[in-house]
Amino acid sequence: MTSGEKAGQKLEFRAKYCLFLKNLNPVRRMRELMEELGRTRRERDQARKQVEQLEDEKQRLHEKMDRLREENERLRNELEGALRAAKRQAAPFSRGKPKNHPQPPGRKSGKAHGAHHQRPVPDHVDEEIQVNAPSQCPDCGGPLTVERVESQYQEEIVRRTWVRRFHIPICRCNQCQKRVQGRHPLQTSDAIGAAAVQVGPEAITLGVLMNKAQGLPHADAAAILQQGFGLTMSPSGICRAIQRVARKAEATWHALRDAARRSTLAHMDETGWKVDAQLRWLWGVVTQQITYCEILPGRGFAEAETILGADYAGWLIHDGLQLYYKFLKAAHQSCAWHLIARCRRMIAASPPTASFPLAVKQLLEQALALRDRYLAQKISLHGLWTATGRLEAKLDRLLEPTQRDAANQRLAKHLRHERPYLFTFLYCPGLVDATNNVAERVMRILVMIRKNWGGNRTGKGARTQAVLTSILCTAKQQDKDAFALLVDLLRSAEPKLLDLLPKEVAMTQPGNQRSAEAPEIRNTFDPPMPIPFLPSVQSATPPIFNSP
Repeated sequence: MTSGEKAGQKLEFRAKYCLFLKNLNPVRRMRELMEELGRTRRERDQARKQVEQLEDEKQRLHEKMDRLREENERLRNELEGALRAAKRQAAPFSRGKPKNHPQPPGRKSGKAHGAHHQRPVPDHVDEEIQVNAPSQCPDCGGPLTVERVESQYQEEIVRRTWVRRFHIPICRCNQCQKRVQGRHPLQTSDAIGAAAVQVGPEAITLGVLMNKAQGLPHADAAAILQQGFGLTMSPSGICRAIQRVARKAEATWHALRDAARRSTLAHMDETGWKVDAQLRWLWGVVTQQITYCEILPGRGFAEAETILGADYAGWLIHDGLQLYYKFLKAAHQSCAWHLIARCRRMIAASPPTASFPLAVKQLLEQALALRDRYLAQKISLHGLWTATGRLEAKLDRLLEPTQRDAANQRLAKHLRHERPYLFTFLYCPGLVDATNNVAERVMRILVMIRKNWGGNRTGKGARTQAVLTSILCTAKQQDKDAFALLVDLLRSAEPKLLDLLPKEVAMTQPGNQRSAEAPEIRNTFDPPMPIPFLPSVQSATPPIFNSP
């Protein structure tokens, strides 16, 4: 090895040794270790935060899972209870679990009892019966002296069939040889020969009331006539007799529909109905004086239009179904009670998301209380409209934020659509109702009848149902004797309109109602002029609606 190579190796060794000594610098090494320690601590803290977040998320998911498990268990129990109830006849009338300390039934004693009622003394007496005095005292056997005679009345029914025989003269015209026969006012038909034995109008009318008003099937009505009055009729005979009554009442039925189209205010509702085991819809329109029903195949605007007419321009109160808003000339009021009931169901179904439906329910209840205060003359009309504007502003604030829950989203969407039609009853106090309860009461009667015998088996039966329901409900609405009306209809020889049609009063603007002047009589069937609707009190000075 040459001297140059040795010198090079020494230099290389020296350089490596200097680098080694440099790496062994304790200060620098400590600095590097401190930096590595700080980095490790930061990573540890970050990992700890992530673990804590995961633990919180785990806890939240466990709580949500427990809540969903409880909700699932509750819904499963309700479903099982509903399925069990559907298989029991008493289920529709069951109120569920009884209360621990229920209130005693009946009226309360004392001042809370109310007015006592007793049967009035009859206006006539058909039979006088003299009661013999006892022969002696029942305790000591001593003689008795009559001090006074008191009267006791007993109202009883006569269980027998009253048979009339009409001797009808059959005549022949000497000039044209036309056959002519006489007719008595008590007759219901001119048929003789094979059809000479007939059922009287009062028995038929009783069958109509039992079937259409009380909801009894034809067989039950026939049994009551047989057991109560000794009158034998088959179920099919009662059915055909009821159809004959409906045919004679169809002219009045059509006139009631025309009267509904000309009415100032109408409540409208619909419910499902079965005709020949197929789903149909029973529509009902209730005005101030009449009720009109019709069974139609669908549940759309085409069916509603055939009843009220597309140009109906009065106040229309309904349950908020979208098809009703296609009556473009009408002023609408959406039923407040339907919305309150919907909010109650949502509150009971999902308590964690109940804040929104609870606020809507409270707002609607405040609107109803405001109406009651005005009708009780506790606030002025100006105060009523001012408070109504505040309620509308409060509703707008409720609808501003976006709801996270799906059910709340659907409710908010529905309220945004119903917003112009929720408080019509506050702008027209005493004229427009806040709820559709008037039509609901008619539907309730029909639903009870539907529950008893399911509907109608034929289209002819459905038409009979609609005609007679309209007649009976209108008579009850006007406090008229439906029994006497139908008997008079059956005894009439010529077609006639029943005394149920209202007088044709001209439809006036709500702001121009005349209280002292006599109403104007309408002689035509022209549709009334549309009624203006004010969506907000914040516009010009609103007109004054006179409460009836």
